[in-house]
Amino acid sequence: MRILGPWAAILVCSTALAKPWNGIEPGVSRRDEVVKKFGEPAKTVTVEGKEILAYVGPRAIKGTNEAQFKVDVATKVVERIDVFPGPTVDKDAVESTYGPPCPPGSQPAAPCYVKKLTDEFQTYLHYPRLGLAIFLNEDGKTVHSLVFQNPKNSK
Repeated sequence: MRILGPWAAILVCSTALAKPWNGIEPGVSRRDEVVKKFGEPAKTVTVEGKEILAYVGPRAIKGTNEAQFKVDVATKVVERIDVFPGPTVDKDAVESTYGPPCPPGSQPAAPCYVKKLTDEFQTYLHYPRLGLAIFLNEDGKTVHSLVFQNPKNSK
């Protein structure tokens, strides 16, 4: 199980709601909804007041190699979802699903992304209106992971 480092929490605040994934919405859905929908996780780890439910190996969710749900221990609300896709997903598929690059210096009404780099020089596409960051592989063309997070809780 891979636990994403602090670079994955770089999402910027926004007033929009988080983009749900497979019916689970960060900031809204609860732990029991995740377990009801996907069954018991393959692994559970608690770190700094957050419980991470990991679906990997034989319990991986269809279409993924791994999916992690970060749940606040006190409230039992899902704060973040990290998805590592099973099939290769390319940047064109991302743009057709979530939106194109944002035009420079504008505030578009429709979702769009800003291309950024982590401190470790990993390229990611940040969709601030959706609470979504899509981390690319070194080739800059295929997806490594997707992070769904409530924009109100993002840093």
